[in-house]
Amino acid sequence: MAEPSIFLDVTGDSPTMRVLQYLIEGREFDYTLTDLTNAGVSWGTLHTIFPKLLKYEIVVQTRTVGRAKLYKINKENSAAKKFIDLYDTLIMESLRARAEKRVVV
Repeated sequence: MAEPSIFLDVTGDSPTMRVLQYLIEGREFDYTLTDLTNAGVSWGTLHTIFPKLLKYEIVVQTRTVGRAKLYKINKENSAAKKFIDLYDTLIMESLRARAEKRVVV
């Protein structure tokens, strides 16, 4: 069984946060909307939440391949930067805590 996400535990396990986590984890890549359903959200839900992410420029379109539009997290957006920083901080703190447990035991 997969370990629960510390990011989703802190921010709340909602479809929007699942999509953000997916984009943050793959921040160097761009994705189609179909790819983003791999974040654990349905097509209908994705079409409900994605326009807001675009509106606030947390996600930006990077290119078009054929009819498919590709998107990625906007690392220039101040809100997106804060989500990325929170994600990275939570992961690093979790790793530090695990390392300390191994040393103590």
